[in-house]
Amino acid sequence: MPPKADIEAQQIPQGSVEGATDSVETSPQGGTPASGLANPRTRRFLIAFLLFLLVGGILAWRYYAFRETTDDAQIDGDIYAISARITGHAIKVNAENNDLVKAGTVLVELDPRDYEVALDHALGDLANAQAVAAAASVGVPITSVTTSSQETAAAADTRNAEAAIAAAEKQQQAAEARVAEAEANDVKAQTDLQRYAQLVAKLEISQQQYDYAVATANGTAAVLRAARAEAVAARQEVSEAHARLAQKQAQLRGTQTAPQQVAVSRARAESAQAAVQTAQAAVEQARLNLEYTKIVAPVDGIVGQKSVEAGENVQPGQALMAVVPINDLYVTANFKETQLKNMRPGQVATIHVDAYNRDYRAHVLNIAGATGERFSLLPPENASGNYVKVIQRVPVKIVFDPGQNTQILRPGMSVEPTVITK
Repeated sequence: MPPKADIEAQQIPQGSVEGATDSVETSPQGGTPASGLANPRTRRFLIAFLLFLLVGGILAWRYYAFRETTDDAQIDGDIYAISARITGHAIKVNAENNDLVKAGTVLVELDPRDYEVALDHALGDLANAQAVAAAASVGVPITSVTTSSQETAAAADTRNAEAAIAAAEKQQQAAEARVAEAEANDVKAQTDLQRYAQLVAKLEISQQQYDYAVATANGTAAVLRAARAEAVAARQEVSEAHARLAQKQAQLRGTQTAPQQVAVSRARAESAQAAVQTAQAAVEQARLNLEYTKIVAPVDGIVGQKSVEAGENVQPGQALMAVVPINDLYVTANFKETQLKNMRPGQVATIHVDAYNRDYRAHVLNIAGATGERFSLLPPENASGNYVKVIQRVPVKIVFDPGQNTQILRPGMSVEPTVITK
């Protein structure tokens, strides 16, 4: 019959730690140590393994607690739509779908002849406007000098006319005095003639004396008539002098509008200069239209969606093709709103590209201002109908770090970004 201690040791379950602790005791015979958990080495190994799992769990938690990842992400890029800015006839198309083009490459050429003619016409209008402006600008000082000279001459003529009136009036006064003198002389001569006629009838005087009296009377009458004629002429001269003065005063008033005439001339010059600017603008527009006959690539990229062929007539705004840049790609990651608690711009990120099974270095650029649903065509209206709470997704823009080969990437490729939020 086995000892009692051995029987009790056999009854302890192998998985029980307490049994393992109790079975540490050696057999009464002093044999080898007990096997299994009763072995101290086994216990130490178990404790070390548990510590390893604990430390590994803590490290794993610390690793994944500061990382946010999503598979709702894709590569994006700004697609440049190439369109015509003018009406024209396509004479040459230099790019096909999937062609790699450089910025400035001529993609489509329109017939330039109509626009070359328009440019020549605009240049002719500009030359004409410049000639008119030059003549108008020269006319301003000429008008100023001419009107000033005319005003000075008119003022001098007015003064001369006033002096001529004064002289004419003096002459009139002298003529009237001569008329008075001639009248007095004529009256005396006529009176003497009457007396001499009576005396000659009585033969008191000689016939010679009477004839002398007759001649004197006739002479004084002629002098009187001449004096009266001179007086009439003097009065006429005074009237004419007044008329000339009125004329010169009118001319003087006309020349006093010199400032207004200069202002009008200057306004004409400014109008001509404005016409030059208008013609210059027309020339620039014609040059631009001529340049628009060559439609160039705005950026380096790959051509797609080509819809134009040589021989077609294109209209302004008509889409001809698209250019997809491959040097400015980024990632749009739609993270759940619950993943954005610690996410900030500038945080480091890793982009795993499914197509090539490789990772790229990147960083968060910014976070969208609203959820994706708010930017959809028909945003939800939670105020109406039954409301079901759904975790929303917010677009986050992640850009690639420089120095990596991103030219093999294409917009629309699926990626899995991981953002380190610590």
